[in-house]
Amino acid sequence: MKSLRQISMFRSFQNRNYRIFFAGQSVSQIGTWMQRTAISWLVYSQTHSTFMLGLTIFASLFPSFLLSVFGGVVSDRFNRHKVLFITQGASMIQSLVLTILVLTDHYSIWMVIVLTTFLGIINAFDVPARQPLVNDLVKDKEELPNAIALNSAMVNLARLLGPALSGITLEFWGAGICFLINTISFAAVLISLFLLKLPEYKPKTEKKKVVAELVEGFNYLKNHPTLSVILLLLISMSLFVMPYDTLIPVFAKITFHGNASTFGLISSFIGFGAICSTLFLASLKPGTDLKYILLINTFVLGFGLICFSHITYFPVAMIFAIMAGFGGMTQTTICITLIQVHSDAVMRGRIISFLAMAIFGMLPLGSLLVGAASQRIGPANTILVQGFIALLIGVIFSNNLRADKLKKKDKQVLETVEDQLIETL
Repeated sequence: MKSLRQISMFRSFQNRNYRIFFAGQSVSQIGTWMQRTAISWLVYSQTHSTFMLGLTIFASLFPSFLLSVFGGVVSDRFNRHKVLFITQGASMIQSLVLTILVLTDHYSIWMVIVLTTFLGIINAFDVPARQPLVNDLVKDKEELPNAIALNSAMVNLARLLGPALSGITLEFWGAGICFLINTISFAAVLISLFLLKLPEYKPKTEKKKVVAELVEGFNYLKNHPTLSVILLLLISMSLFVMPYDTLIPVFAKITFHGNASTFGLISSFIGFGAICSTLFLASLKPGTDLKYILLINTFVLGFGLICFSHITYFPVAMIFAIMAGFGGMTQTTICITLIQVHSDAVMRGRIISFLAMAIFGMLPLGSLLVGAASQRIGPANTILVQGFIALLIGVIFSNNLRADKLKKKDKQVLETVEDQLIETL
């Protein structure tokens, strides 16, 4: 029987810190997805408005767009481990307040949106600290792509289980219990952070002004075309395509004539496709051209959405929901991997914050666009258009994502730097 070290798909688990972090996050992420699902269902069931659905998602993500660059500076300037203690504790408090309000029936939709906005602010500082921390949890940096892929697989396993559990809980006990479970689940991640054994943190001896560090990050991004292309692709997909899940509650209730359990089931099928994607990425050999796989899965996502949009027979529609989940998850996972691999350690927090800004800025705007468009042309036609846009984005970026072209650009940048050094000497 093969040992854990010999099984390539799970090779990152040989690192004690990574195992502990993975376990804590696994429990917490299930609670997080239960809360996300419950909020969407609560808002739609109370308002019956696709615009309010879009507005709720906008409120949860847009604050992170505004503040994530500052979160990146905090991540690079301070101890990321302690930053995570603060952000995860604050998230637990947010969930507890939401739980109390809903269980006591002293809430309004606007209260829910305000609390969701508060969580978006917390995430602006949580994501730029949490993602680079994975880099510190593995000893062999060749294992980093595997660790990130497993991390994404864990998130998507939670995306598979969380909505399904949320749908059942919503059906029998209501949204308040979903929020209560999420509150309790934060204990797991806080315990895991406490158990980590990390090298002693050494603060920077020289600290620049926040604006100077932001400018330094933007200049670094400008001089690294590999990172720029990846971020541009992610911005385009996050604005026009990825917000398709805003309309899933509408499909559950109107298209498939279902209830909260139906909504949870659709989300779980999408999550199943996503976890299959991340397990596939985790099984890839070191040195695999991830940019090519990213391009192929952009087309997979587009085709899945096109087919899903107008199919009213639930079992067949779920096949294409899995396909959409498979193609969509690749976008974020590969982009995070490439940015972690290609960015310097001292810049990693800020570059991750730009990625977070791309996601958190474009997804909420896209959710508003999707919500508004669906009221004019209908949910099915909206997702159909999003599928075609994904195909168009794939065509536009096909040349830029070729490995040989990116290497040529990187070589040109390197030659420019060498010329500048020669002139300096």
